[in-house]
Amino acid sequence: MTERLEDIAIAMVADGKGLLAADESSGTIKKRFDTIGLDSTEESRRDYREMLFRSEEAMKSYISGVILYDETIRQSAADGTKLTDIIKAAGSIPGIKVDAGAKPLAGFPGETITEGLDGLRERLAEYHKLGARFAKWRGVISISDGLPTWGAVKQNAQALARYAALCQEAGIVPIVEPEVLMDGKPGDHSIDRCYEVTEWVLKTVFAELYDARVVLEGMILKPNMVIDGKNARKASVEEVAEKTVRCLKSTVPATVPGIAFLSGGQSDEEATAHLSAMNAAYQMPWKLTFSYGRALQAAALKAWGGKPENVAAGQRAFAHRARMNALAATGGWKEDLEKAA
Repeated sequence: MTERLEDIAIAMVADGKGLLAADESSGTIKKRFDTIGLDSTEESRRDYREMLFRSEEAMKSYISGVILYDETIRQSAADGTKLTDIIKAAGSIPGIKVDAGAKPLAGFPGETITEGLDGLRERLAEYHKLGARFAKWRGVISISDGLPTWGAVKQNAQALARYAALCQEAGIVPIVEPEVLMDGKPGDHSIDRCYEVTEWVLKTVFAELYDARVVLEGMILKPNMVIDGKNARKASVEEVAEKTVRCLKSTVPATVPGIAFLSGGQSDEEATAHLSAMNAAYQMPWKLTFSYGRALQAAALKAWGGKPENVAAGQRAFAHRARMNALAATGGWKEDLEKAA
C-alpha cells in the first residue's frame, strides 16, 4: 500500500484535531523541568512524554499527530512498547523535528539561519523507517525597526524549501514553519508591523517552495499569528483573527490542505481564543488548527510535577487543553468552558 503525502497531510488537519509539539530539545525540556524542580534525565523525559502519549482521551479524540525529538522517536516506554507504537495505537501520526536549530547568520547581526540540511536526506530515510510520516523545520525571523533584512528572509525561505523537497522525496510530509517572533527583542512592534513582515515572509516562502517543486497538497504550513509584540500587546482577539486571516488569504495558496499555528509566546488561553475566533468568523480554503507545545503542555507538566502518583492528574490537564483547542479548531470554544473545568 502506498502512503500518499496528500492523505497524510489531510489526516494531520482532520476536523477538530491538531498537532502536539513534543519536540523540545534537551535544553528546552530542562528549562521546563526546572519549573517543577525535576532533573532532566533520559528516563524523566521519557516518563513525561509517555504520560502525554498514553493520555487516551486526548490522543484519540483531539490529537492528529505528535512532533517528536530525535531522542524520543527512538525511546520505548517503561513496559518496553515503542513510544511511536503508543502514538500509532491512539490513531495519531508520529512526526519528527529535523532542523538543527537557529544559528547566527554570518554578515547579518541580530538574525539567524536554521541549520541541518547537510545529511538530511539520509536522516529522513532513517526517520521514515522509525515511523515518522511528517517532519518539522523552523525558520526564525526577528522583527524590529531595521529587521528583518531581505537577505535573512530569503535565506531562511530557501532553507525551508530545500528541506520540504527532501521530505517529500522521502515520503514524509513537511511542516513548513516560518516564525516571525512575537517575543523577539525589543518586542514592541505593532500588529501592523507584524502583518507587513509576515506577509513578506510568507510570499517569499511560497515563491521558494514553488521554485523547489514542492507539492503544496502534500505539506502543512505552521506560521505565527499576526499579533503585536510581546511588550506592546493591545490588539483584541477579533483584530488578531481578522488580520491573521487576511494575511493568510493574500499569501497561502488554496491547494495547501492545512495551516497549524504555533502558539509562539501566547498564553494557553490566548492561543485558543485566537484560533477559535478565526474559525468561527471566517470561511477559509484550508483547515486551520493548532500545533502547540507549551500551550498544550504547561498545565499538564505542572499537574504531573514529576511524580508517578500524579500521572492521572497530568493526563486530565492535558486532555482539557487538547479538548479546548479541538473546539477552537472548529470555532466552538467559549471562555466559560475553561471556568467550568
